[in-house]
Amino acid sequence: MQAEIIAIGDELLIGQTIDTNSAFIAAQLNLQGIKVWQKKVVADTTEAIRTALDEVHPDTRYVFMTGGLGPTKDDITKKTLLDYFGGEMVFKDEVFEHIRNLFRGFNREPKEVHRQQAYVPSTCEAIVNETGTAPGMRFERAGRYYFSTPGVPYETEHLVGDKIVPWIVNTQMEGRLYHKTLITQGIGESDLAEMLTEWEEELPAELKLAYLPSPGLVRLRLTGQAETKEKSKALVEEGIAIMRSKLGDLIFGEDVSSLEEIVGKSLLARKMTLATAESCTGGYIGHLITSIPGSSEYYLGGVVSYSNALKQDMLGVKAESLEAHGAVSEQVALEMAEGLRKRTGADFALATTGIAGPGGGSVEKPVGLVWIAVAGPRGSRAKSYHFGNHRQRNIRRSALMALDRLRKEVQKIEI
Repeated sequence: MQAEIIAIGDELLIGQTIDTNSAFIAAQLNLQGIKVWQKKVVADTTEAIRTALDEVHPDTRYVFMTGGLGPTKDDITKKTLLDYFGGEMVFKDEVFEHIRNLFRGFNREPKEVHRQQAYVPSTCEAIVNETGTAPGMRFERAGRYYFSTPGVPYETEHLVGDKIVPWIVNTQMEGRLYHKTLITQGIGESDLAEMLTEWEEELPAELKLAYLPSPGLVRLRLTGQAETKEKSKALVEEGIAIMRSKLGDLIFGEDVSSLEEIVGKSLLARKMTLATAESCTGGYIGHLITSIPGSSEYYLGGVVSYSNALKQDMLGVKAESLEAHGAVSEQVALEMAEGLRKRTGADFALATTGIAGPGGGSVEKPVGLVWIAVAGPRGSRAKSYHFGNHRQRNIRRSALMALDRLRKEVQKIEI
């Protein structure tokens, strides 16, 4: 099955807003084995939207449109879709009732402009949007389905992830395709390929392995397509078991799981707590951890200790350690983690110190050098890494490596 994505909005074309919706939609479709043929970004004009719809590939079954829906007068997508698919605007009581309840939660009453959100083309099926006022819409023409969602990312994520994709799976998918994705950290794509080469060369025709790298992570997607869905699943599960035996703890999760989620679950299962001391990562690790609902159950907090003075005052790093070894060193990383663990009473403390770049490096300590330390019930350990000279990539890779180091230490503790 094939899909296309049409992202609508002038703000996307001028670089004012980054299109994260298309990435989310593509990822959700990928999990179901639906291939995205192409993605287009078009202006919020009738002509641009109609042209994009006219140019959809003949083999495409699902078209996802995101953006251009809202209470303001310059949102013309709904009017364009009415003209394109025909029909008339009809009022949906269930949509307006949701809008009214949403405003009551804010102790307000919806205005006429919000009431207009409850009008949709009669040729579509309205999809109530629990996270906003603009509903999603589903159109059908000649066996092809068109879905329209608002441009607000969390609204699109709700509608696509919780409503549209489940609808496709439950009503449309009787195919033979099955796939599963393993997520690895701390190893590059080429090294993974080398570890799996012999096994990969012997894969049956019904199995395909794809490498999907990103900064700090590599996803390995194994897809099966046999005579039946059951056989496809059996082949994939057998292959996944072999990959796990070959890659061991390089694998931290499956499908859409994240390191921060896995770490959180591991800490919760052991009723243990965490604190973070960050220098070069600037609080990014704390951000990742607290992006997981319920993280307050195990995350005590963190210190962003950029300066040497703060490392000493807040974490107890010794002045002589800074003088003898410098801030970016094994000794200082260990003292950051140990000092924070002692002062907070956390079961685990995680520390990072390094040179994110692009400046500040030297021959002895080049840009991209990062020391990561973990202090826990089994003692304290620190290790250095070299991540290159791209600042944002260094921060991301440092944070992921730190979380992976923590994951391995936590999982050594018996439940």
